[in-house]
Amino acid sequence: MAEWTDLRSMNMEELSQCLLENGEKRFRAKQIYEWLHKKLVRTPEEMKNVPAKCREKLILEHPLYGVTEVERYVSKIDGTMKFLFALHDGNMIESVLMKYKHGNSVCISSQAGCRMGCRFCASTLMGLARNLYPSEMLDQIYAIQKATGERVSHVVVMGTGEPFDNFDALSRMIEMLCDSDGLNIGHRNITVSTCGIVPKIYEFADTHPQITLAISLHAPDDALRKTLMPIANRYSMEELMKAARYYVSRTGRRITFEYSLVKDVNDKKEHADKLTALVKGMNCHINLIPVNPVKERGYQQSEQNNVAAFMHMLKQQHIQVTVRREMGRDISAACGQLRKRYKERSEEE
Repeated sequence: MAEWTDLRSMNMEELSQCLLENGEKRFRAKQIYEWLHKKLVRTPEEMKNVPAKCREKLILEHPLYGVTEVERYVSKIDGTMKFLFALHDGNMIESVLMKYKHGNSVCISSQAGCRMGCRFCASTLMGLARNLYPSEMLDQIYAIQKATGERVSHVVVMGTGEPFDNFDALSRMIEMLCDSDGLNIGHRNITVSTCGIVPKIYEFADTHPQITLAISLHAPDDALRKTLMPIANRYSMEELMKAARYYVSRTGRRITFEYSLVKDVNDKKEHADKLTALVKGMNCHINLIPVNPVKERGYQQSEQNNVAAFMHMLKQQHIQVTVRREMGRDISAACGQLRKRYKERSEEE
């Protein structure tokens, strides 16, 4: 049995085995699995064709973990929706629904909090509470789809937490999200972002070759990256880029590098030149992100003309680059902002 014995974290094989051990017929597993992962029921009582005795015994031994909506904000600018969810133990996480022409994309959290300590990120300010279960990652998507009545077609694991710090649960979540008995979301419609845990990049390339990988780079050399991201003290830029090239060669897929532009820190010509030299010849895409100001850090967004100039310099060197469209700015849609604000407000009351 897997380490996750809660009902929504079990795959079909584990659920079948569990039911057989409880004296139930194997076909019950498919019924229950579809109720949970396709019909997206929120309570056991909604599984109408499953006998009450079976449901009660199952839930007694295997809780139905998920998320409960606490707050929801809708951007007046672009319709982006920000959700604050409570977990069964009182921890809080955030998720974001972004609407694009190509479909609805949900950004989910992989941990309650984060221990990576990236200097410009609000998610890490309160540290790591715990890893999320596969069920809790899945249920962010399910709850949003259920609440809006609109299908989710794309998933990005870029919310609170470092996905590769919760690798096994992440892998289980991906397996179940792509299952034809569940939401059946295509592998290529899923993106996972990491701050750069090098060994896991290799493992990810070997085990999830169809999933898009994004690496949070944010600096073009070791010295600057160490001032922004503690993970750079453990893995050098040379090691990180070697792993990135392995992903590209192993999967045949383009890799994305996230680069948050911080005013007067990493947004000058010298940084663009170094970044160009770093990725030249690699099948990659640079996603420039005007940094979201966090009051505890003091970092400021690069000026718009600096962002445009930085992008132009990369384009001149034939680097594929875009500036991330800011979404939900009026509702604190950036990672960690809503969770932190809720905790501060609760402590004041």
